[in-house]
Amino acid sequence: MIHKIISYGSAQSNAMYSLSVLAKMKGWEFEYYVSHIAEYLKDNPHGNYKASLDNGMKIHIDKVLPNITQEILLIEEGGRQQEAKFGLDILAQEIGSWQKAQHIQGLNIFLPSGTGTTSLFLQKALIEKGMLDSKVFTCPCVGDRAYLKAQFLALESDESYHPQIISLVKKHHFGKLYKENYKIWLKLQEETGIVFDLLYDALGWRTLLAHPELYSKAILYLHQGGLLGNESMLPRYERKYT
Repeated sequence: MIHKIISYGSAQSNAMYSLSVLAKMKGWEFEYYVSHIAEYLKDNPHGNYKASLDNGMKIHIDKVLPNITQEILLIEEGGRQQEAKFGLDILAQEIGSWQKAQHIQGLNIFLPSGTGTTSLFLQKALIEKGMLDSKVFTCPCVGDRAYLKAQFLALESDESYHPQIISLVKKHHFGKLYKENYKIWLKLQEETGIVFDLLYDALGWRTLLAHPELYSKAILYLHQGGLLGNESMLPRYERKYT
């Protein structure tokens, strides 16, 4: 019987916070491993880090994970594992039901990727459910196109199930501040009233708008959530781009 979750990644990970919520709901322990924690974050806890600690997370600065027993659920970084497919099957079904209710014949579905797990298993679910008039597009945020392709292949060797990767011409470095990201984030909030994630969504929208060929069908953009991460990103942008 599971009584503990163990995972690893960055100290401001969206997945870390989500797992802390799950553990709290289940009454499980949650231990999270990081390679380092910035001194400023230690002294001024905020964002996903603080919220996860508030949910009872125990954090370890260590690259070596403990032995995993039957009572422990190990979640790979960013949820990159086969079990994630279960949730994406449900999402594909929800999209299909919404699409039918809206009388939309075909969809180009777009979302930015970290490990690419969501985009991969969503595309696979759509194909398996016979929803062949809908296609998933994604862009790499953490690494480049080759990195994202390697993530796909680690989970699914059949490339016919892979989503289509699109990107910007100019190389993008994960976590670096880009004035273009800040500007589009502000503009989206002004025009739609929706607050997006500064780390993934800002790059996602820039990439989507740079590929007008996707507009041949109705576009469904999948919001990345992770708004707690804006607590750390937004002050950095405001300091740099007053």
